[in-house]
Amino acid sequence: MSKTLLALGSLLPSEMEELDRHFDVIKLWKEEDPEATLQAHKNEIQAILSRYDGKGVTRRMIEALPNLEMIAQFGVGVNNIDLTAAAERGISVTNTPDVLTADTADTALALLLAVSRRVCEADMFVRCGKWLNGAFPLGNTLQGKTVGILGLGRIGQAVARRCAAFDMDVLYNGPREKPDQPYTYCKSLREMADLSDYLILTCVGGPETEKVVDYDILEALGSKGFLINVARGSVVNQEDLLEALYNKNIAGAGLDVYDNEPHIPEALFAMDNVVLLPHIGSATIETRTVMGRLVIDNLLAYFNGEPLKTQVAA
Repeated sequence: MSKTLLALGSLLPSEMEELDRHFDVIKLWKEEDPEATLQAHKNEIQAILSRYDGKGVTRRMIEALPNLEMIAQFGVGVNNIDLTAAAERGISVTNTPDVLTADTADTALALLLAVSRRVCEADMFVRCGKWLNGAFPLGNTLQGKTVGILGLGRIGQAVARRCAAFDMDVLYNGPREKPDQPYTYCKSLREMADLSDYLILTCVGGPETEKVVDYDILEALGSKGFLINVARGSVVNQEDLLEALYNKNIAGAGLDVYDNEPHIPEALFAMDNVVLLPHIGSATIETRTVMGRLVIDNLLAYFNGEPLKTQVAA
């Protein structure tokens, strides 16, 4: 008898087809009445496929599914899953680390270059025929500038290596110093912001980092400094960021993540010193394929009684 899998979001079509071969898959996003569907199948569901950018796996959902055994997350971050509630029930949780490191770091560098060299503005300048009337305004070089990275985990280290290749000086801040890394550690986030021309956020989301980048930090970054966020929208106090941008307390921002995605403050749309991406840090065919494969491998390993590939610690 097939196990029942509650899918809160989709993988690539070929991967969904494979899941259909191994499981009875309830595709919740396709249901007209998701709550009624959950009630009808609550005793059957043994696993959940969740996504970093999708519906949260709350305590309420976990408690409503008495036979739930496993949650397989498509993504590295698991702040949309109530890990405490899962641990209380002995429910295994997996994610997809490492595989999206390079693409997310590349996205950070793309934003870094875009805000520095005003790439989006320059593209529109050409398309609108303004080049015929004179040269485009100057941008900023990366060479010799200082970048501060909040969170020197896998992604942060990948960003640091890329910045170093652009001849930038690299600082970092996090819960602890990492002696094996060749970059300069700052004990204080504010101190790092004050020393940096660019502040790049690559830290985890969740309560411990919620709104740590507030007006005080942005003011320390200064009127010539740029903020780059490829972490989570929750890391930044969004209202403080809007105020800092409006008042020119910082030079600009490159954002891939937001507080309430996909609902973005309209005030950002009118700002020409901001580059906005729709949370595409890992959005390449290659990486999303590997992520989906890892989700499937974890699900199959669990129900075959084999060790999980990438279990999240409780």
